[in-house]
Amino acid sequence: MTANILATAYQRHLDHYQRADPAADWLHNQSTEFLQQLELVWSCSDFVAEQAAIDPGLFRQLVESGDLCRSYQPEQYGLLLAGFLEQPQGSGCAEEHLHKQLRRFRRREMMRIIWRDFTRQASLEETTSNATSLAEACINLALAQLHKDQVCALGSPVDSAGAEQQMLVIAMGKMGACELNISSDIDLIFAYPEAGATIGGSRSVSNQEFFTRLGQRLIAALDRQTADGFVFRVDMRLRPYGQSGSLVMNFSALEEYYLAQGRDWERYAMIKARVVAGDQQQAQVLEAMLHPFIYRKYLDYGAIESLRDLKRAIVREVSRKGLADNIKLGSGGIREVEFIAQTFQLIRGGKSPQLQTQSLHQALRALQTEQLMSEQERTSLWRAYEFLRNTEHALQGMGDKQTQQLPQDQLGQLRVAVLMGCDNWVDFNQQLQHHRQQVSDSFAAIITEQSPSAEAEPGSSQTLEWLQNPNVASLLPYLQQLGYEQPQPLAEKLANFYASRAVQLLQVLPRSRLDALMPKLLKVCANRDNNSYTLGIVLGLVQEILRRSAYLALLVENAQALEQLCLLCERSRWIAEQLTNYPALLDELLDPRTLYTAPEKQYLRDQLRQQTVRVASEDMEQQMDVIRYFCRSYSLRVAACELMGVMPLMQVSDYLTWIAEVAVEHVTNVAWDQLQATYGSPPANGSQYDATPGFVVVAYGKMGGLEMGYKSDLDLVFLHNAKPNQVTDGQRSIDVGTFFMRLGQRIIHLLSTPTAAGIAYETDMRLRPSGNSGMLVSRLSAFEKYQQQDAWTWEHQALVRARVVAGDTDLAEAFDQVRQRTLRQKRNRQSLANEVREMREKMRIHLGGRPKDGKFSLKQGSGGIVDIEFMVQFAVLAWSGEHPELACWSDTIRTLESLADVGLITAQQSQQLIEAYKAYRSAGHRLQLQNQLAEVAESEFLPHRAMVQEQWQQLFS
Repeated sequence: MTANILATAYQRHLDHYQRADPAADWLHNQSTEFLQQLELVWSCSDFVAEQAAIDPGLFRQLVESGDLCRSYQPEQYGLLLAGFLEQPQGSGCAEEHLHKQLRRFRRREMMRIIWRDFTRQASLEETTSNATSLAEACINLALAQLHKDQVCALGSPVDSAGAEQQMLVIAMGKMGACELNISSDIDLIFAYPEAGATIGGSRSVSNQEFFTRLGQRLIAALDRQTADGFVFRVDMRLRPYGQSGSLVMNFSALEEYYLAQGRDWERYAMIKARVVAGDQQQAQVLEAMLHPFIYRKYLDYGAIESLRDLKRAIVREVSRKGLADNIKLGSGGIREVEFIAQTFQLIRGGKSPQLQTQSLHQALRALQTEQLMSEQERTSLWRAYEFLRNTEHALQGMGDKQTQQLPQDQLGQLRVAVLMGCDNWVDFNQQLQHHRQQVSDSFAAIITEQSPSAEAEPGSSQTLEWLQNPNVASLLPYLQQLGYEQPQPLAEKLANFYASRAVQLLQVLPRSRLDALMPKLLKVCANRDNNSYTLGIVLGLVQEILRRSAYLALLVENAQALEQLCLLCERSRWIAEQLTNYPALLDELLDPRTLYTAPEKQYLRDQLRQQTVRVASEDMEQQMDVIRYFCRSYSLRVAACELMGVMPLMQVSDYLTWIAEVAVEHVTNVAWDQLQATYGSPPANGSQYDATPGFVVVAYGKMGGLEMGYKSDLDLVFLHNAKPNQVTDGQRSIDVGTFFMRLGQRIIHLLSTPTAAGIAYETDMRLRPSGNSGMLVSRLSAFEKYQQQDAWTWEHQALVRARVVAGDTDLAEAFDQVRQRTLRQKRNRQSLANEVREMREKMRIHLGGRPKDGKFSLKQGSGGIVDIEFMVQFAVLAWSGEHPELACWSDTIRTLESLADVGLITAQQSQQLIEAYKAYRSAGHRLQLQNQLAEVAESEFLPHRAMVQEQWQQLFS
């Protein structure tokens, strides 16, 4: 059975290759050994087989060169790549040639690396070393060409002595350790020696600007997805200040950051750091500078609590559903082996130079030599690591995908088993579980909660007794001992809090709970990076819940909830405001396993139904409160996921949109049931299986485009398909027009009327036909007539992002047909372009698109979000008549992809616009979470803005 399935996969790829290569007969002239290897690799790696068919000449050259059968020395990658990058005379743009040839070289060498790994001609260490050397060669040669090109334009960046400087590239993680995966991100940090300015160019720029541009171009050369694919995905988030920090920093700024602000997790990450490009003398200077930050001269017990926190975070994540089949993140996985080694390195590396290595293999050997680990444990950990990494390469080599998830399909499981030398999946799984258990046991034994080393931490062995009515004099030394950044103003704030009338009048029980909470709260907040700010924010929440002593008790008894509260309040003013205004949301902090997960849409439906069914149907105010709590609690979960980096932007918007959709569906059904109970039902003009036959809710704007943020309102339009002069069938019958109008009013009321729990969503109905002067609910036929005869161009633009989110499925399909017909109607493109441009200019004038006070509006600024949306909307209106697929989607991202699919823009242009759109929205989300306007410094996003402006000019010229 196994042989048949794999043979079928091989034959499929062989047939494909033979169709792609007219001279494919050369394959059959190869040795028996080669043909056996070919069958193994092509049956197990779709990537290798597909790349061979895409570029048969490249594959044949790879085979005939003999490179599949030989090991490389690290320097060979640079020599081979240099040959690829030689540019023929008159071959066009040098940077485009660089991008293309880097990707072609990467495809060749990844075919070779996977071939040698799958056929076991290469050991694990050769495979990871080869992948690393490939990445280093691509970085170094691309950087050299881009630097030379940029010097021609901007001059040479020099230091104070006038010597030309180079950018240094620091590799982190697996690349820094020469342990790169077959399909892996590369984590990088960029640096340069000294501040200054360029000389010898047509104009002088600061070294900072020069190297920032160079870094951006290097990332694009490696990371940008083009028609030829990509080279390596580049992750820059480990740099100082993360995504909000400068892309590149000089040595002095780096040193100041790490020595003054560097955190233990950054020390942990820096263990793997290695300079892989740039001047070698300067690299030694940089490494010597960073060394004291990473490795302390003494046994570093001060890092133990941070490591314990990191271990707790790993344990919590492992306990999440969905990680059991993840060989990296799951229990007993690759990450736990790395944690074991790096924990010893961080604590003892300053005293044991042998531990000062990026290599996991060398670190484990050093631990045995230093008698910190037995030979048996070291051997079992390394064997487990080899098995896990080989499995990882099998998973990733199948499709060149960055995955550590075990396959669920039979073909995938057979492939993994065969590549790992097992007879079947059961045999493989038994070996895997054995190795994972070995790792899990070692991981559980390191940095335990009862570690005696913790006693060596300053202040951990004693606790000051909390005073009943503390004053400034008694609080100040307490706060100083805990390490608060601003102890004096905090002491004054706390003393005023305790002297306040609200605290002095507390009853015995809430007062005792407050006194139990405060020392715990002060200690938890003290551990936050911005501890004074965090305590001030959380103290505001405590003031709001003083008389709700159950919440005080929750925080006293549940240390985990208190930790989550302080963490989230530190990271988001919006979350702090939500918790302060609606303390019932504190319940969401009890279990991080649910706080940091966001359920799928069907689960959300079930949860809202279950929560509302517990409330009497006639108690509408309580029903509305439940709806509001539902929306807030799940939005809080999404915000927590985004803050903790467990959910990317697109998923964040999807989940926020799903929450709104579920709420709208629910209130629509509730409103229908209420009106039906009073007036009876309208005549059946829709699907008998739907809860609201003959009626739909259409979402426009952010909800329609699946792009909701934390503060988005709902742009809605209500439609029905009832015939004129019909009435409902109840004892208090009314005409259907009135029924549907009242239905729309009730939906708005359920969503937007303030209660003690606030509102669910603001609703905006101005996009309905004729705006505020039009009918609240329109007949679909009238809606279509309006769109065809009376609607303005901006209304057709808005229709691009419209879709039905609740109601009758038959009517939803009919609406979609109306939408498609409207969008696809023939238009004069020049007139359309003029109208779209004029509308955009009016928006800039009236909605703040002009630069002001050094700020750039992410939404309205030139080259910002709205410009991208207008380009997409114009393209749909202009060309969907010829390309109907353009009108299929209501979201901007998929429409941009469709524009590339039909050839109206290039794949590169599409990807650039998508990247800019995501970057703007991601920044907007972060600002929303801090209750700030969607504005950034005028100096930010300059490449994205310039690119959008350029494409705007091309589209509307």
